[in-house]
Amino acid sequence: MPSKEFSQSHLPPTQRSLPMALLRARENVMAPIRAMLSASGLTEQQWRLLRVLSESGPLEATILANRAALLLPSQTRIVQSMEKRGLVFRRPHNIDKRRHTVEITALGQAIIDDNQAQAKVIADSFSHALGAEKFDTLLDLLRLLETADLSPNLDSRQSNT
Repeated sequence: MPSKEFSQSHLPPTQRSLPMALLRARENVMAPIRAMLSASGLTEQQWRLLRVLSESGPLEATILANRAALLLPSQTRIVQSMEKRGLVFRRPHNIDKRRHTVEITALGQAIIDDNQAQAKVIADSFSHALGAEKFDTLLDLLRLLETADLSPNLDSRQSNT
């Protein structure tokens, strides 16, 4: 039986935990996107890469990984598999030949185009569920979280003990 001390943790309840809430929300948001992608044979990560390349044009691999929210080693493997399928192509960087620029192909763009209407319906459903104002506020708040320095200041906590 758990001790009473342990069950009265100073942690917030899991229903009010930001990491848990973000994970639950992500699963709810991604469910219709996964359903859409399954028909195209794409993963979420591949879709993100195609979306970023379609929106931005050719990008250096490190910038692409950052914009698609992927770790560079994972992105490298994903891009290699997408290149074999003819969805993207890589070319050596103009200046530093160790780096590569990634570009969407006509086939990759066709997948974006074929899914654009359904993706818009899904995106609109998110905005409709919250209302336009709350939806915009949520995106603004998430952007703040993305750019905030969230590293805990352990030094000050330890000095108080």
